Amino acid sequence: MSKENEAGTEPAVRTEKSADAAGEQPDGGQRSSDGGQNSSDGGQQAAAAPRRRSRRFPVLTRDTARPEGGGRAVGGHHPAPYRQWPLLAVCAGVLVGLLVTVIEFRSGTLIIGLALLGGAVLRWAKPSVGMLAVRSRFTDMVLYGVLGLVIVLLALMAQPKPLLTVPFLDTIVHFTVR
Repeated sequence: MSKENEAGTEPAVRTEKSADAAGEQPDGGQRSSDGGQNSSDGGQQAAAAPRRRSRRFPVLTRDTARPEGGGRAVGGHHPAPYRQWPLLAVCAGVLVGLLVTVIEFRSGTLIIGLALLGGAVLRWAKPSVGMLAVRSRFTDMVLYGVLGLVIVLLALMAQPKPLLTVPFLDTIVHFTVR
């Protein structure tokens, strides 16, 4: 075989050694994938028993699972904001709570906590909540619920004039400060 080099002036001769390195046979044919042997072995490899797939997790992950929150809360025929209404409802509640916090701290933090508790209820009640689903249903419910409850309780215990008093917290604080 011969090819012209980049300058186009002299023909370059391709030797048998360079053809072998490129995966071609010297006569121009391609080498088969079974290590250079022809596949004229009577189909003995094809008749071998099929390999059984392992049920173990692979050592090297080649693909990722689709996140649970990747689906839509409403069908694709609606505009994008309507498809993610559960997440938008919780975010809107938190935003309203932050704005109210500037004026009245206790009311604003109560609204934020209630918005998170509403997110936990939505995650429990609705089968498809769009991007409000971040982890598994149980984990999302627990995290939204616990965070919402803690924020509500802290808002109720905020000074001055707390609406909720927890007696053992007072003794713990006095014990640690002394």
